[in-house]
Amino acid sequence: MKPSIEEVIAAVPAWRGRAVTAERIAGGLTNHNYRVEVEGRPCFVRIPGPGTDLLAVDRGNELHNTRAAATAGVGPRVLHVVERWNVIVLEWLPARTMSNAAFQAPGEPTRIAEALRRLHGGPRFRDDFDMVALASRYLAVVDERAIPVPAGYREHLDAVPRIDAALRACLLPMVPCHNDLLAENYLDDGDRLWIVDYEYSGNNDPTFELGNTAQELEFDEQRLRELVDGYFGEATPALVARCRLQMILSDVGWSLWAALQARISPIDFDFTGWANDRWTRAEAMIDGPDFEGWLEATARG
Repeated sequence: MKPSIEEVIAAVPAWRGRAVTAERIAGGLTNHNYRVEVEGRPCFVRIPGPGTDLLAVDRGNELHNTRAAATAGVGPRVLHVVERWNVIVLEWLPARTMSNAAFQAPGEPTRIAEALRRLHGGPRFRDDFDMVALASRYLAVVDERAIPVPAGYREHLDAVPRIDAALRACLLPMVPCHNDLLAENYLDDGDRLWIVDYEYSGNNDPTFELGNTAQELEFDEQRLRELVDGYFGEATPALVARCRLQMILSDVGWSLWAALQARISPIDFDFTGWANDRWTRAEAMIDGPDFEGWLEATARG
């Protein structure tokens, strides 16, 4: 059972006998988040939502990687952990939550690249992340529970091993990646970007990170190239093509995540529409005129 915020507050030894107040933070597609003030000093409390084991969230991996990201200087510090509920208490960052609209401003792709280089250059994460394997796991759960998937999804699954083969033809070194970089997982303190929420983090190909966030932020070709150039120092055709294929894989996996959430999540959110939107993007890229060229350019390296 999910604990109440009052139960969480009572379970943190350092808070006993102190003046503590809590306020629910709106948003979040999986967990319940709170701003808790302890004698006027704020912190962030994350209470996991139900069913996240079906979503392949490993809370031990998440905690390890959250601490690693803090060491890298790109994530908040872990202040307390309530292990029996997998509750994490993080330092409060005085920063604004970003949005897709905010990331349309000039220079933002370069700022993202700088934040990703800090994360990827930090301590290695505990586990590896493989979207092809994760999507296969999600599909097995979907089939077991007879959960509907977006129209046309199964008919395009033959594209996934082709993408995987092209990516594996010229492997890049694995680095600690977040892997789920929606706009809301970036915070801007006015000087630099911070990255939060490491539920799906793991060591991965850095181009998945770039492709995933470019897709989530709905970057056009110019912004994608700026992101790749800011990260690698040059937006070569092969690197841009590789990111394009990773954008497809990102939507292939997270479409199924949303289909699962539509069945198991108590949160009032249109997960079915979210799944359909992401699959529509992936389908258009697979069926588009550039797909074969992306495969070829990526495999050449």
